[in-house]
Amino acid sequence: MNDTLLDPLPPNEDLESRDILLQLAKAHRHLAELKGAVKSIPNESILINTLSLQEAKDSSAVENIVTTHDELYRAVSGDESVDPATKEVQRYARALKEGFFYVSENSLIPNSLLMKIQDILEPNKPGFRKLPGTALKNRSTGEVIYTPPQNYHDIVRYMSDLERFTNDDSLSSLDPLIKMALIHYQLESIHPFYDGNGRTGRIVNVLYLVAKGLMDIPVLYLSRFIIQNRSDYYRLIQAVRDDSGWEAWVIFILTAISHTSRQTLLLVDQIRELMLQAKHRMRSELPNIYSQDLLNNLFRHPYTKIAFVMADLNTSRPTASRYLDKLAETGFVQKEKFGRDNYYLNTPLIDLLHDIPDLSEQGYPS
Repeated sequence: MNDTLLDPLPPNEDLESRDILLQLAKAHRHLAELKGAVKSIPNESILINTLSLQEAKDSSAVENIVTTHDELYRAVSGDESVDPATKEVQRYARALKEGFFYVSENSLIPNSLLMKIQDILEPNKPGFRKLPGTALKNRSTGEVIYTPPQNYHDIVRYMSDLERFTNDDSLSSLDPLIKMALIHYQLESIHPFYDGNGRTGRIVNVLYLVAKGLMDIPVLYLSRFIIQNRSDYYRLIQAVRDDSGWEAWVIFILTAISHTSRQTLLLVDQIRELMLQAKHRMRSELPNIYSQDLLNNLFRHPYTKIAFVMADLNTSRPTASRYLDKLAETGFVQKEKFGRDNYYLNTPLIDLLHDIPDLSEQGYPS
């Protein structure tokens, strides 16, 4: 099997063409609007929790790992009786959060972090590939469409070069969003792990935005856009391998950033509106138990329970139970029993996350 040779980054191509720069300006504008809107949510963990779960579900769906929202929310609420696919999605959410905590403190994405992320996603499959035989195939026909590097020492060398390009801005003056498109391509083409490459790459996308200060918290996730435009995603990434089709690939990623920023901005606005409505109602109907911490709890955990309220409000079990039962009696949450635990569902939030607001355009945004 002939080993694949990958050119180092950045490629010797015009990555600042007129069309790229036009889409780059839109991507930055919409990303900045989203970054500002996120500050309007009173507790950042609300968005980290809710949107990271949505991303975990969507990114795993790219790999045909499918679960339901209900199963996922129950899993992160401590329910152990969920199916294997849901546990995989749960691991994705954990990997994403652990990656964010590291990058928020260090502003770096070293290969050791990628290995940690991949090890969370795929336990017992640690480190870079050491054995040959990995090939990417057409899911419908089984035809091999791409063979990544096979030699372990080549993989290590390529990943070391990618690590430097990702973290050392002196190596390239390209805009960070353009660099993000290059990094995503290179990581997917090196395909350094036996499994979990795509999910690791999609986590790296959002971590890179945080590392470069373009987002404060990880809320911009491209997986839904990739699912909606899956054929273009695979076609364009292969066109880079076959024909150096960099311009179309970079424009695709910039378009994904722009589109997803606008979609997420709409979602954040709707979450904020739901919180305001609940806040006014709680103050009016339940003034004796209202607190911002209790409100935050209902939006941090779409499926909350007594233990979560006890922890978030630093209160006793009887008090937490009374608060939640009052909220259920007045229609703020829906009480359901799964196994031995009672869960209290924030159904307006769950409904919103079930049906992510979409933009009205057909195809890519202009």
